[in-house]
Amino acid sequence: MFWDRASETMPREELEKLQLARLRDMVARIYERVPFYRELLRQAGCEPGDIKSLEDLRRLPFTTKEDLRENYPFGLFAVPLEDVIRVHASSGTTGKPCVVGYTRRDIETWADLMARALTMGGATRGDVIQNAYGYGLFTGGLGIHYGAERIGATVVPVSGGHTKRQLMLMQDFGSTVLTCTPSYTLYMAEEAQAAGVDLKGLKLKSGIFGAEPWSENMRREIEARWPLKAYDIYGLSEVMGPGVAMECEVRQGLHVFEDHFIPEIIDPATGQTLPYGQTGELVFTTLTKEAFPLLRYRTRDISALYPEPCACGRTHVRMARITGRTDDMLIIRGVNVFPSQIESVLLGLGYTEPHYLLVVDRQARRLDELEVWVELSEGMFTDAVRGLEELEQRIARELDSVLGIRARVKLVEPRTIPRSEGKARRVVDRREL
Repeated sequence: MFWDRASETMPREELEKLQLARLRDMVARIYERVPFYRELLRQAGCEPGDIKSLEDLRRLPFTTKEDLRENYPFGLFAVPLEDVIRVHASSGTTGKPCVVGYTRRDIETWADLMARALTMGGATRGDVIQNAYGYGLFTGGLGIHYGAERIGATVVPVSGGHTKRQLMLMQDFGSTVLTCTPSYTLYMAEEAQAAGVDLKGLKLKSGIFGAEPWSENMRREIEARWPLKAYDIYGLSEVMGPGVAMECEVRQGLHVFEDHFIPEIIDPATGQTLPYGQTGELVFTTLTKEAFPLLRYRTRDISALYPEPCACGRTHVRMARITGRTDDMLIIRGVNVFPSQIESVLLGLGYTEPHYLLVVDRQARRLDELEVWVELSEGMFTDAVRGLEELEQRIARELDSVLGIRARVKLVEPRTIPRSEGKARRVVDRREL
């Protein structure tokens, strides 16, 4: 299904002409209106008139999260504050949040792109969309909400948490589309089982999950527990919010909405642009945002881009699902380790719950040690106690074959690892304590 077929299936040559025109306009605007960008471009020896082709984008400087924090709160806005009708902010782990602004036209664009994304995930005017993303400064809740209203669906703005109420509303309202983080989906499934709620009896048909990396194995786990087809959605507050990219029905990568964003993949160490198909750090340039345009923003997310035609008919490039981030990537004895790699192994074995914790420590200033806490399923814990040591060894061998390093495995009782109603916390790094 299409929300905006003309834009989503635009011939490549026409799309690139549109991108170039919008890019030149955007760079001219930030050069004129944002002192930070004017100085950044001058330092790089670039002026708006230097952009003759899309290839010239590579000559322009990057924007980083640190730049956003240093210009807190409104230093990167390209319009007067009286033209900004809303602000959002990324949560951040330390220091000040990254504040983003929206003009009225920005909100309209966002709603259209979210309508495009929800339609790709099977949502229609006749659906009841239960929105369990958080509302507030976080962009997830309101982004989904406005897109759902744009397509004319019935929105249940329940926000995150209150799991028992979530389950009750799904049953009573006949919710057909669920939107939340994938980890919260599994948590709700646990609570439903404990409460005797038959998830397979619900009317749900689609789930649109994002805001954290998740694996193909987790998709299978979710679909085994819920009566829905699970779709991956991508976005980040700094670039717009949810609705930057979305899976279609083929589910072979997420289509980036290239009429509004130019994606790149770079080598995170050198900053050099990588060719299609290679894995690296995802970078975005916004083309149509008025209040808060961004030039070559380094997301820190790890992905790859694929330009090959999609069976759905859309012409926008596809990005691979996020495998991790450059800043939450663990380096254990010189080996790069992403939580999603470990998740894939654990879910592939089938003996454990999809809840785990990675504990990194450095004993007596020696080599880094990785311990993986794995939560057993109820049946394994109660019926197969004698085989626990063998199971630990098997998991350790599987992890070794995938990661290339030895990790200690610690099996823990069901429901031992803390649950999250938002983004799951997967790593405890004790090396910094």
